[in-house]
Amino acid sequence: MNKNLREFTKGFIAENPVFVLLLGMCPTLGTTTSAINGIGMGLATTFVLIMSNVVISLIKNVIPDKVRIPSFIVVIASFVTIVDLVMAAWFNTPGPNGEPSLYDNLGIFIPLIVVNCIVLGRAEAFASKNNVFKSFLDGLGLGLGFAFSLAILGTVRELLGNYAFFGLKLIPTDGMLVFVLAPGAFLALGFIIALINHLKTR
Repeated sequence: MNKNLREFTKGFIAENPVFVLLLGMCPTLGTTTSAINGIGMGLATTFVLIMSNVVISLIKNVIPDKVRIPSFIVVIASFVTIVDLVMAAWFNTPGPNGEPSLYDNLGIFIPLIVVNCIVLGRAEAFASKNNVFKSFLDGLGLGLGFAFSLAILGTVRELLGNYAFFGLKLIPTDGMLVFVLAPGAFLALGFIIALINHLKTR
């Protein structure tokens, strides 16, 4: 049980995709203008990670070695399509003041989950070599670790960039605009990683 627990928790701490491995930087930097966007992107990626890991673990013995990677991509793309259609149907309503919907905010980054190196990397390095239960735990742990990281980064950028928290304005003035823009994503991520590394060395 302890080994299974380590498989689940490694995505939060030892092998956190964002703060330790620095994987999936494109959606990390592109979608975290707010906490809700970060959580939405993280949970969408978590679903794809879990389902693709489970399916690939189930069919790994019947996939010819020559078409292994293309087969993995087809499996991943199938679940990304499901996520995209579900979000288009259920998360495509503008906010009460005309704010863009979650689906609009995430935009092209949803289809780009297909080429996210976290998803394909776990399919190749873990799911294709382990049983279904371990592959499920691996996908769940890394997916939630990714979502957790995006939520933290999105919260920091929203607090500093808009003086808001999950859309609720805390200070009725404009925030530091740089944190809403692309350079702010790099700054916020760099400071968070520096803080984590400082805490790890103590």
